[in-house]
Amino acid sequence: MTRTVPVGQAVGMVLPHDVTEIRQGEFKGRAFRKGYIIRAEDVEHLKRLGKENIYVLELTAEDIHENEAAERMAAALCGPGASVSGEPVEGKLSIVASHDGLLKIDTDALYRFNLLGEVMCSTLHTNTPVKQGETVAGTRLIPLISKRRIVEEAVNIAQQAGAVIRVLPLRKARAGLVITGNEVFHGRIKDAFEPVLRKKLEQLGSEVVEVRFAPDNVETIAKEIRTCLDTGADLIVTSGGMSVDPDDVTRQGIAAAGATDIAYGTPVLPGAMFLVGVIGTAPVLGLPACGMFHRITVFDLVLPRVLAGEKIGREELARMGHGGLCRQCKSCVWPICGFGKER
Repeated sequence: MTRTVPVGQAVGMVLPHDVTEIRQGEFKGRAFRKGYIIRAEDVEHLKRLGKENIYVLELTAEDIHENEAAERMAAALCGPGASVSGEPVEGKLSIVASHDGLLKIDTDALYRFNLLGEVMCSTLHTNTPVKQGETVAGTRLIPLISKRRIVEEAVNIAQQAGAVIRVLPLRKARAGLVITGNEVFHGRIKDAFEPVLRKKLEQLGSEVVEVRFAPDNVETIAKEIRTCLDTGADLIVTSGGMSVDPDDVTRQGIAAAGATDIAYGTPVLPGAMFLVGVIGTAPVLGLPACGMFHRITVFDLVLPRVLAGEKIGREELARMGHGGLCRQCKSCVWPICGFGKER
């Protein structure tokens, strides 16, 4: 498929691949582009880059070049909400989010794709919130040249999966907040939940349409939840009253408001006493007190998935145990960390 010639004898020949230059602390990128015709004055530059010899390609119908392979694989990997960015650089293509949303990766299909060996695709973790234009994956052929059948097999794996890489849009929810607890309701302490929850919802494109306060009373909590729904809320978030203390009755209040499919308790820290449920078509999220003290909790893992239209129940919560322990870093960089990354 390839033969080599000394770089000094390569003047007038066409480069079959990009040539990378690295200057430590200054630059890493393409010094010579695929298709470039080598000139006499380029010889010393190429030698400084460690290129004593240059490939000359002799492709057959069974062979495929890295750039063509990258283009074919990237197109097959992209599902709704994901798109190919630009042209191959050094044989690699990037895949970016077409809009803000929640990244979803078919990890089984990705595993089968990468198991082929001469092809690769690396991605961000599934269920990562991403922004429009953000790079979510990269793919390339590992050697310069490979057999076309290997790339065809990789493309088939991606196509049969339907969409290995997707970005789900987040709906704009109308949230009703129910802040529970005698200490807040009676004005003994200032509520700290509302501003935190409002900010988290607004950052994901949703809005708070109603805020209600309730003492530790089952009937009152249920009434305030129903008030939120009556005023147009299509997402309910309660705060506080989720632990095992005798006064913590928010769970019972959620049930009394008509919630079904309730799952209480998660293998995530912080957030073990979190609750999910639904009233009609409106999801209900019960946030324990950890949401007031920790910047990131299970709420931040579940909320984007709920806004993406996923139903979260016991099975989905159980899967969060792997990666569900927050390191409590002094300088938090979530979601650029392992917290909440299941696989």
